[in-house]
Amino acid sequence: MELPAQTFQVTRADLVRYAGASGDFNPIHWSDRVATAVGLPGVIAHGMFTMALVGRAVTEWAGSPDAVVEYGVRFTRPVVVPDDGQGTEIEVTARVREVTEDGLTRLEVTATCLGDKVLSQARATIRTAR
Repeated sequence: MELPAQTFQVTRADLVRYAGASGDFNPIHWSDRVATAVGLPGVIAHGMFTMALVGRAVTEWAGSPDAVVEYGVRFTRPVVVPDDGQGTEIEVTARVREVTEDGLTRLEVTATCLGDKVLSQARATIRTAR
């Protein structure tokens, strides 16, 4: 069973706000000059910001933050965020892998940006409403 897709817009302003909240002011998250100098295609979103957006989707599917029992990902590709006022989009989808007898639902989650998977081994376990 597929869960409804969720899309999140990511702009440079979001990266600035996340940097302030997280304390991660690495210039690869705000300076094209620095990002390209280290071999990146441009400014990239913080990996933990990407993970948090996907976690927001999982929370919405679960219906409540306390219904998320487990959540984990591996980062595979950076999310490049252009400086054009529009940014980029991350699309999050999931399919139900298993529903256990004890009321847990295991999800296989996919996050893509411009058609490329940005996370791998993205999985979540949520408590199913009874």
